[in-house]
Amino acid sequence: MQVVIDILENELIEKYPDILGILLRDQTTQKNIFWATDNYENLGESYRFNSEISPELITGEKGNVIMPRVHKDKILQLSRSKEMAEVFTPSWICNAQNNLVDNSWFGKENVFNKEIVLKNGTKSWETTKEKIVFPKGKTWQDYLRDTRLEISCGEAPYLVSRYDTTTGEFIKIEDRIGILDRKLRVVNENLDSITDWLEAVKTAFKSTYGFEWQGDSLLLAREALLITFIENFSYKFETEPSLENIQNIAEIISWNIWQMDGLKGIIPNSCKDETIEIPDFFETKIEIKKCKGCETQNIKLHNGIYCNIMDWEIEKPIKFISLLEK
Repeated sequence: MQVVIDILENELIEKYPDILGILLRDQTTQKNIFWATDNYENLGESYRFNSEISPELITGEKGNVIMPRVHKDKILQLSRSKEMAEVFTPSWICNAQNNLVDNSWFGKENVFNKEIVLKNGTKSWETTKEKIVFPKGKTWQDYLRDTRLEISCGEAPYLVSRYDTTTGEFIKIEDRIGILDRKLRVVNENLDSITDWLEAVKTAFKSTYGFEWQGDSLLLAREALLITFIENFSYKFETEPSLENIQNIAEIISWNIWQMDGLKGIIPNSCKDETIEIPDFFETKIEIKKCKGCETQNIKLHNGIYCNIMDWEIEKPIKFISLLEK
């Protein structure tokens, strides 16, 4: 893959057969993820809100349909911010907040980097060069297994930081600050065998989650995680991973980064009013039964399609809302 921030679907489909199909799969419905936005409806019927995203809609001559927010025009950025609360966080803020989580986990500060202010007044970070040391009673394997979730993840800037989503500036692998980036750094520092490295990286991916409403942003997030895997493998071993290994990681990503209405735990807009016919002596009456979950704002009572995620410990899908009971 080229060192660019916009992952080109044409390049994906040409270089890695079947990968784009995996990244577009919705594991709950066993269909494709759908647009869940009206931003593309001017392109035709297949680009409407409820239409599935298929490879042919975003490849070939249409290979530049989906692009990172930083490449979208300012009017569209503003529209999505107003309509869908789409706000992309600068990488220095993502880093600062990820640092807070790691400060708690490690029991000390500045483990992966030190936050700094540059001469021009902008905030940034300085990467620690030493190998990460783990606190007493915790191992680097524990860190890989620690479950992390980015809610309403958009392009997933808290998970992977290939580029600053507000400036478009590419970030070198050794300076990345995402949750998954940090886990991969730990793997790179502790393993040199390809076989062991791949198994550890699978663990890192399986413990890293995120959900998003809009289909285009979701695909960008999934692509970013996958390319992060390829880039780290190439960085570590100076060659690209096999197609089989890329497919395995893509499959994990398709489960762990999923499309969901975060307030309801369901596939977006899947709740429906039910029409009930009530026989009467003179005529049949029609009654509209609304979704109880939507009426009462009770997350357990929606009649929409509840989202599944994979429980990797038992290798079986579970409903996401079941985690709320734990």
